[in-house]
Amino acid sequence: MTTNNHEVIFAIVNAGYAEDVMDIARELGVRGGTILNARGVAREDAAAFFGITLHAEKEILMMVVDKDQRDVVLNAIYKRMGMAKKAQGIAFSLPVTDAVGLVQKQEEKPADTNS
Repeated sequence: MTTNNHEVIFAIVNAGYAEDVMDIARELGVRGGTILNARGVAREDAAAFFGITLHAEKEILMMVVDKDQRDVVLNAIYKRMGMAKKAQGIAFSLPVTDAVGLVQKQEEKPADTNS
C-alpha cells in the first residue's frame, strides 16, 4: 500500500475531449487514467452569468499522479482545455491517502559485475 505520495486529478470536459486531455497528461509523464461518461446539470442563470453554453454530455477523466506532477498537469489542462476552449474543461485534484494496485516506477537494477 502506498500512502500520501499521490493525488487524483479530475478533469471534467465536454463529451469527446477526455482523450485529448489524456494526451496532454501523457506528454507530462502520466501513465494512464479512467474515463467516465457523465451528464452535467446547472441552473440556466448560472450558465448565463458565467457566459458558457451548457453541454449536458460530459466526460470525467480521473488520473492518479505523483504529488510533484500535480501542478504541472493541472496548469497544462487549464491552458489547453479550460472553460474558454471548446472542451469547456474544469480540473481539480484531491489527495489520495491510501492506494493499492498502483504500478510503481521500476528503478534500474545495477549491471551484474560477477562475470
